[in-house]
Amino acid sequence: MIRIYLCDDDDDTRRQIQTALEQRIMVENYDMKIVCSAARARQLLDVAEDGKRSVYFLDVELKDEEWDGFRLGQELRRRDPHGILVYITGYGDLAWRTFQCHLEAFDYIVKGAEPIGASASRCLDEIYRRLLSERQAKTETFTLRTGETVRHVPLCDILFFETSPSPHHIFLHTSGSRIDFLGNLNELETRLGDRFIRTHRAYLVAADKIEAVDLKHNRLWVGGHECMLSRAGKVKLREKAISPFSI
Repeated sequence: MIRIYLCDDDDDTRRQIQTALEQRIMVENYDMKIVCSAARARQLLDVAEDGKRSVYFLDVELKDEEWDGFRLGQELRRRDPHGILVYITGYGDLAWRTFQCHLEAFDYIVKGAEPIGASASRCLDEIYRRLLSERQAKTETFTLRTGETVRHVPLCDILFFETSPSPHHIFLHTSGSRIDFLGNLNELETRLGDRFIRTHRAYLVAADKIEAVDLKHNRLWVGGHECMLSRAGKVKLREKAISPFSI
């Protein structure tokens, strides 16, 4: 079920949007539910579940000393990198602000342009179609953060992970890039499961990308890159029945 959160300090606006969304969910039988309708950002943050993909309808001009809609969106994006943000505003041109904040807003509902409930309903329809399309042709991704940017790298593109000389940093290698991010290989090994093999304490490689193994010199090649191979790594290769030609 997709959770929906709504935050707008105007009671009438919030009530209209909530009613329209609930009616749309009921009529279309969407697998969605409004779990929070709040006037203040802190109310929403107190109940939002980290790691649960959700939809957020957020007022830009929150009358809050600590939070406006953009700062709230940044915090939600940190907690829920895949979350869908929809902004409610009295101004039409906000794309540049969300771009500056790295928010990737799905849509903007402009107050006064048309009945706000109708705008919210139409937006929900588009969101549901997007989610349905993603489920039908889902590409598994690895999500990471570099600075203030959240990136989603298809798992099928990843060749291997390698420890960086910088403490607590990891390099993610694809055929055309190397991405530096905060991480831990032990955690990644557990998280990614059998598709990746710990060939060395400093390397976690994609099992289906291994091209060749040099058992004598303790090395292997993944996507044209040379990686290290430990004694424990050799055991794991045998356990996984990985047998590319040895040189």
